[in-house]
Amino acid sequence: MPSTIMLYIVGAILLFSLMLIFLSRYKKCPSDKIMVIYGKVGTNKDGSNRSAKCIHGGASFIWPVVQAFKFLDLTPISISVDLTKALSRQNIRIDVPSRFTVGISTEEGVMQNAAERLLGLRLNEIQELARDIIFGQLRLIIATMDIEEINTDRDKFLEAVSGNVETELKKIGLRLINVNVTDITDESGYIVALGREAAAKAINDAKKSVAEKERDGSIGAANAERDQRIEVATADSVAITGENTAQAQIAQSNATLRERQAEALRLAIAAEKVQEAKALEEAYAAEQEAEIARALREKATLEANVIVKAEISKRQAEIEAEAIAERTRRQAKGEADAIYLQMEAQARGVQEVLTKQAQGFAEIVAAAGGDPTDALRLMLADKMEALMRIQVDAISNIKIDKVTVWDNPSAGDGKSSTAGFLSGLMKSIPPMNEMFNMAGMQLPSFLGKDAAEPVIEPVAEPEAAAE
Repeated sequence: MPSTIMLYIVGAILLFSLMLIFLSRYKKCPSDKIMVIYGKVGTNKDGSNRSAKCIHGGASFIWPVVQAFKFLDLTPISISVDLTKALSRQNIRIDVPSRFTVGISTEEGVMQNAAERLLGLRLNEIQELARDIIFGQLRLIIATMDIEEINTDRDKFLEAVSGNVETELKKIGLRLINVNVTDITDESGYIVALGREAAAKAINDAKKSVAEKERDGSIGAANAERDQRIEVATADSVAITGENTAQAQIAQSNATLRERQAEALRLAIAAEKVQEAKALEEAYAAEQEAEIARALREKATLEANVIVKAEISKRQAEIEAEAIAERTRRQAKGEADAIYLQMEAQARGVQEVLTKQAQGFAEIVAAAGGDPTDALRLMLADKMEALMRIQVDAISNIKIDKVTVWDNPSAGDGKSSTAGFLSGLMKSIPPMNEMFNMAGMQLPSFLGKDAAEPVIEPVAEPEAAAE
């Protein structure tokens, strides 16, 4: 029984020891380090043995005896690189003091290079290795660039440095974090001359900007005299631009004063003459534009004063004429409507009269037994009195103030001259018997008969004779 308990205790101790060993061999990798496991770590795809296994941000079990591990620090490393007398493409030696910040890369593949080439090296050894690589690449880049590109286009220079240097640093497992070029100088003073040129150009640009602003202010303050002010401001701007250009070329010639002083002087004088000619040309062009603008303004003023008034008068006359025409049209339409209504009323009246006359004629014809001829006789008989009145009225107004009578007693017809005159006067009127004959009627016998017409005695009826 005691031996059994002892076995249990020994087994428990062994199990606990194994657990402690397992826990002690399970290693976690901090975030600022790379854990490199070396030893028996497996094979590559091509069947060769792997040199190391890199872990960043995780944990792994380290097999005892067959495996071991170390850490690579990811802390950035600052390297001061003071490159002196580097030969540029123009064969001018320059000094490029700079500071590079590098660190061990966590990129897959590059991290494997770091495990193979940097594991076990101290910090200063890594710095020296990286400095040598940077020196070589920096000299190579400067040899392919002009001083103007290095000095003015820093982005291009830093991009070239970053690309070349980082490519070489990756081969040993490092990556480039930052590049800071503090200052670039040369022994000939070429960069200083370029700086003076840039300063002169900046000053000239500032003067030009100030002149343009002053010109704009002058134009805004004196809008009434804008033509003259524009011409003056334009001429001043052109003159200042010419002077600035000449000064910029003089500053540029000073940059190469030691080598080509005479040539620079000649170029400056020629440039000054050219700019003066251009200034005169631009001044003449500005004057021409000002004259054109003034002519356009005067033309616009004349059009506004004359043509616009004429257009207004024309439009007013058109409106008045349209109003008169519209009033005349409406008045004519009203008169036409009145005449139309009047004629329509007269037509209705005439139609009504004719309708009534037609109805009366129809009744007369009906009263005459339907014989139109008898109806016509009845109508003439009805109007006979009026006709006789008209005949009598024809001589009723004759005034005989004095009548001289020469009687002829020997007249055969038993009438005197006076009686003959009156009889002849009455004979000028159509005889009543003829009028009755024209109407198809006979005059009664007591009113007289025609002498040529025989008198027909009425024949008594048999009944009357018998009586």
